[in-house]
Amino acid sequence: MAEHVPFDVQSLLLETDTLDAFLAEVATEARRRTPGADGCGVTLERDGRPFTVASAGATAPPLDDKQYDIDDGPCLEALRNDKEVHVSDMRAEKRWGDYPPFAAAHGTLSSLSLPLRERDGMAGALNLYAPAPDAFSAEDVHALRLLAAQAAGGLVLAVRLSDAQRFAADLQAALRSRTVIDQAMGVIMGQQRCTAEEAFAYLRVASQNRNIKLRDLCTRLVEGVSGTPPQEGAWTSRT
Repeated sequence: MAEHVPFDVQSLLLETDTLDAFLAEVATEARRRTPGADGCGVTLERDGRPFTVASAGATAPPLDDKQYDIDDGPCLEALRNDKEVHVSDMRAEKRWGDYPPFAAAHGTLSSLSLPLRERDGMAGALNLYAPAPDAFSAEDVHALRLLAAQAAGGLVLAVRLSDAQRFAADLQAALRSRTVIDQAMGVIMGQQRCTAEEAFAYLRVASQNRNIKLRDLCTRLVEGVSGTPPQEGAWTSRT
């Protein structure tokens, strides 16, 4: 059995830039802690849709995909029922339809799936696959339980950070659109001698009549007047 050093979730979160990278490190660490396993996958389910976010070794992806195809299997059972699912020998397994013979045919005879506790509408599972029957010792299971518990807490934070990054990117895009629209409104106000509200209403009607996005219309207007693309910085005046 490999030596089990503490899994430093906090440092890992600081060192990885994305949710995928964090979970890839979790999968790699789980496989390292389980010498009998030749593959590990991390499954997440959001909005009822499961998908493999990260894996270590070549075994996990086809086995995970098979379970998603039939919407059943040990990793989905662990994820959805929040319980460990241990398969000692796929050749004798009667659950999950044709998944066990599929796994055995692909060289996997035992597996262990541990839930990553559900929070914030997101559930997950850590899935280990091994080519031999009864490949997971009591010591392996204990170490993986600790890892799964630590990873679950880190996963929630990683998802929130990922969502925050996505929100920040959306906000920046919205601000850029707002800047372009403000510049176009300034052009219309100068040309029509109208208020900001009237200029915006004019642009909105023109966008609808021409079946073109408001931001694209404003970009063309500003480029047509200035001869250059709209500035991305803050719009400070309307003349």
